[in-house]
Amino acid sequence: MIKVKKRKILLLPGDGIGPEVINEVRKVITWLNSKKSLDFEIDEDLAGGASYDKHGTPITDEVFYKALESKIVMLGAVGGPKWDNLEFQKKPERALLKLRKELKLFANLRPAICFKQLVHASTLKPEIVSGLDIMIVRELTGGIYFGEPRGIKPIDNGERKGINTHTYTSSEIIRVAKVAFDLAKKRSNKVTSCEKSNVMEAGQLWKEEVQTLHDAEYKEVELNHMLADNCSMQLLRNPKQFDVIVTDNLFGDILSDQASMLTGSLGLLPSASLGEKNKDGEMRAMYEPIHGSAPDIAGKGLANPIATILSFAMALRYSLDLDKEADNLEKAVQDVLNDGLRTKDIVAKGNKEVSTAQMGDAIISKLK
Repeated sequence: MIKVKKRKILLLPGDGIGPEVINEVRKVITWLNSKKSLDFEIDEDLAGGASYDKHGTPITDEVFYKALESKIVMLGAVGGPKWDNLEFQKKPERALLKLRKELKLFANLRPAICFKQLVHASTLKPEIVSGLDIMIVRELTGGIYFGEPRGIKPIDNGERKGINTHTYTSSEIIRVAKVAFDLAKKRSNKVTSCEKSNVMEAGQLWKEEVQTLHDAEYKEVELNHMLADNCSMQLLRNPKQFDVIVTDNLFGDILSDQASMLTGSLGLLPSASLGEKNKDGEMRAMYEPIHGSAPDIAGKGLANPIATILSFAMALRYSLDLDKEADNLEKAVQDVLNDGLRTKDIVAKGNKEVSTAQMGDAIISKLK
């Protein structure tokens, strides 16, 4: 078994704006090493389209083994139109899926927080989103994205059939539900479990296993069950009814993107993908902003680095047990927003527009 190095951070900038936003995280890490006497060891390598262009594969074995021995992986973004016509197994996104699957990162945490300074940026009325603070826990290594059989095959009359299988086991459901219940106990003590138990047997199993776990170990947490399509509607109608939402891979993918837009910008929202703790208490994890590679603005200094910096704050909290440093970094982001500094995606009348690097520098100045 490969030993995890307690302070090793692997940076995988990826494609598009990935290198720009990851560079701002590198600056934060360097500052913490210098000013707070921390001992983070930084490594950096290729993933996604950048890896394909150089090596012919979205992630090499060497980079994968670097990820295995790292305490955390910080990913920028992968993909873009340049690689759209590659065969499926060589697409940049396969690097992301392989890391999630092989590192056994089964729980994806995606907060949707509406900063008070940016209420105007949401397309919903201010009274609907003001004070919004939701945590979506998405199962990450099962379900329809990984189920077998899968593929495209020819059938009669010259047609083709696309096949994907939606499958879950009890243990897969229970372990991600535990993450959700434990998070809820540190928040508002409320979990909403979402599935499609009315039409899917896997959804029925999901609902039953979550309820059984709740009754056995988490009776003090309020639990509600909701069909995923209703949850989608409720996120627009009354999003503040939710605290922690736990759901499967497919619905989590959709609902977390929907929830993110309640806040006004994908450039603000971080995510964490967590594995199980081993007998030594060690846990592999990957952190990334939820925005894409945005190749149309790559290299122009327009990208918003806040989501990536907040993803590193999550890493400080969940993987490195540095809650104080995480709090300080999150407060620094708030302070910069209070000063009216904005990247292009969130700028409004009365704000000062800044570049990617200027935003990162401003956040570091607040840390000082």
